[in-house]
Amino acid sequence: MTPVDPLLAPRGFSPPTGVGGPTREHGPVLVRTRAELAAVLVDRGPAEQVDRGPSAARPYGRAVVMTMGALHAGHLALVARARELADQVVVTIFVNPLQFGPGEDLERYPRDLAADLALLTDADVVFAPSPAVVFPAGQPVVRVSAGHLGQLLEGVTRPGHLDGVLTIVLKLLHLVRPDVAVFGQKDAQQVMAVEAMVRDLDVPVLIRSVATVRDPDGLALSSRNAYLSPAEHERALVLSRAMRAAERAASEPSSDAAAVRAAAQAELAGAEIELDYLALVDPRTAQEVAPGHRGPALLAVAARVGGTHLIDNAPLVLGERLHPQPQTRTEEDA
Repeated sequence: MTPVDPLLAPRGFSPPTGVGGPTREHGPVLVRTRAELAAVLVDRGPAEQVDRGPSAARPYGRAVVMTMGALHAGHLALVARARELADQVVVTIFVNPLQFGPGEDLERYPRDLAADLALLTDADVVFAPSPAVVFPAGQPVVRVSAGHLGQLLEGVTRPGHLDGVLTIVLKLLHLVRPDVAVFGQKDAQQVMAVEAMVRDLDVPVLIRSVATVRDPDGLALSSRNAYLSPAEHERALVLSRAMRAAERAASEPSSDAAAVRAAAQAELAGAEIELDYLALVDPRTAQEVAPGHRGPALLAVAARVGGTHLIDNAPLVLGERLHPQPQTRTEEDA
């Protein structure tokens, strides 16, 4: 078993001893290479599945939460859900260059690994590789295509974005080998694409999602919120107000797709934002719902506020009374 470099571990971490994997006393172990990651992954054997004591309620051996760092309460909700699901929780931190287009914020995307580690008290392992570790042969020649999902919504304004996301997600799934992967519903189109990839390519992992976590004022949490000035933050609140207006419209038994769209559009009218899209779509395919659609739907919105690209969405049920789940900074998840 390859030892973990103690210089890479947070202060207070006890290095792995024996075959049972690392002992997490004061925080997660930080690993940066493929060999270090392989050394700390703990596989649950058949005997261990019979009686795990306090962890018997956890149905899976390993869960992964994939992030680009700059962590906030939304990420921590994913980690908390992963902890409920699995004995070992791995958080990946990698700013993925494949999902950024020309002129986007790759270089200035917020990075603070020390602050992220301080927040990850519920994780066992943090895998924070460099691009050279993720792409040992250079930029990948073979990449995953999101198909038609990559040409809708975010794919219109950010072509190739979902292809880049899926390529890295698949690589990390291979490296971490989780039983379950936990994603946030705020990136609903990404969740759709990951679920489709797992299904279509027979990837042996379960996908779970956690509901969007919001600031007390309603703004969906995002690492990019750090770019917003106080005035821009205030303008961005129109996105969540539009989602709430759509939820109210959808809660009417006689509501239809047109009424839901109209409610959101009325809230957005005159807002000081640059609207990229507002779409009412099938939550499985991201295709616009038909005028007479009844049942589950997803209202998705994206806009630029100042120079910052923000997204939000609201899961809806048309034609039936909706009972929305509370969405607060401390809940979860999807």
